[in-house]
Amino acid sequence: IVADKDLLTKKSFWIFGGDGWAYDIGYGGLDHVLAQGEDVNVLVLDTEVYSNTGGQASKSSPHAAVAKFAAAGKRTKKKDLGMMAISYGYVYVAQVAMSDPAQVLKAMTEAEAYDGPSLIIAYAPCINHGIKMDQAQAEIKRAVAAGYWNTFRYNPAAEGKKFTLDSKDPTEDYQAFIKGENRYASLLRQFPDVAPELFALNQADAVARLESYKKLAD
Repeated sequence: IVADKDLLTKKSFWIFGGDGWAYDIGYGGLDHVLAQGEDVNVLVLDTEVYSNTGGQASKSSPHAAVAKFAAAGKRTKKKDLGMMAISYGYVYVAQVAMSDPAQVLKAMTEAEAYDGPSLIIAYAPCINHGIKMDQAQAEIKRAVAAGYWNTFRYNPAAEGKKFTLDSKDPTEDYQAFIKGENRYASLLRQFPDVAPELFALNQADAVARLESYKKLAD
């Protein structure tokens, strides 16, 4: 076996979970796994809410999002899990969107090839957003076009520039996008006095995130 070890395929380890686990109740365990430096891959499906347990707010839920325990809109910003993982310096990190399958495939291929821990965060529309599930791909595309969701890859093993911002500058109206989802539109209907302020905070968070990604890409 030792003599023919070059014929053996590499063992591939993948962990799958949602944002409630990765950003919130299981974050300590996820952080521990990434910090160990082992060759393991993690894929997080980010719906920005506890989807499987009834639609409660998580640390991934953005400003203004209406969810259980945040009926009047969430009053704190979304945790940037990707940037937190990048801070280690030796974790492969990517944010992906299925509206760009080539970018998803590139990220997963790079993560698998990377000799160390990797974290891929995928935007995942949810029925709790108030959209039909047959519109998921179109909604993902709108999220990227509006600058609500950015796609990038951080590869510690890359020569030269390690951070690549794959998504382009926003081309769609941000406020129109969020108001098209029930988790935000319901806030405007039920709390019209506070909704504009929280929507503005939501957009400001997105602008700040994009600026931080651009600085890393320069």
